[in-house]
Amino acid sequence: MATPKFAHVVLQTSRRAEMVDWYCALLDAHVVFQNDALSFVTFDEEHHRIAFLAPPVQLEPRSPMAAGMHHVAYTFADLGELLDRYAALKRRDIVPHVPIQHGVTTSLYYRDPDGNFVELQVDNFATPDEATAYMTGPEYAADPVGVGFDPDRMLDAHRSGTPADELRSRAWAVATSPDLPDPLAALSGA
Repeated sequence: MATPKFAHVVLQTSRRAEMVDWYCALLDAHVVFQNDALSFVTFDEEHHRIAFLAPPVQLEPRSPMAAGMHHVAYTFADLGELLDRYAALKRRDIVPHVPIQHGVTTSLYYRDPDGNFVELQVDNFATPDEATAYMTGPEYAADPVGVGFDPDRMLDAHRSGTPADELRSRAWAVATSPDLPDPLAALSGA
């Protein structure tokens, strides 16, 4: 049986122009097509990865207490790429809502103008098998969400030569950012 690959996601919004600008900044994407009701953007070989639909009525704001998709995630090849994107976005006043060292990934969760979460991440293991082994181990079982970290400290440490393997560990996050709020509460809207 053939395995499908992910093609695109469509977001319905009353803030189409703002959302298009935000996602183009976040993902270094560009508009492929746009009219009064639709916008299609991409950042890779696919003709469109994200579409924005503007219905003819004003939509209700998203509530963190409503059912629906929680977030979509995008992976970078290495920690340097993730931190470079963090720095570029911060210069545009786009900052993460919550950074989390999950153990299996190092992740920055952003909120788009409609309140949807978007995760930018880097895998902390070289292979899916290594990641799966970690996820079935004791550290992950004890805390599958993970701990917060200060991305500015991580960026500074990376630029000063701290090895990526060290920065991508929960031990580094706990040692350098011990007083951050509970990441699960930040992700759940609490």
